[in-house]
Amino acid sequence: MSKAHRGKGLRDQVSWGRGTCPVCKRDNVKILYELEADGNKIKICKTCKAAVAHGKKSVS
Repeated sequence: MSKAHRGKGLRDQVSWGRGTCPVCKRDNVKILYELEADGNKIKICKTCKAAVAHGKKSVS
């Protein structure tokens, strides 16, 4: 099967969805997951999403 459409949802985002995660401060990671923090929606990386969900990290 062809894989022509893989990543299609990222093509319309700035830098193909990559940036700096506001929680872990890593550069050039995919920032895809929205999180409600202090009444604002922020986008975080996949590892921070899992860590926040399990209580290992907090969003400040």
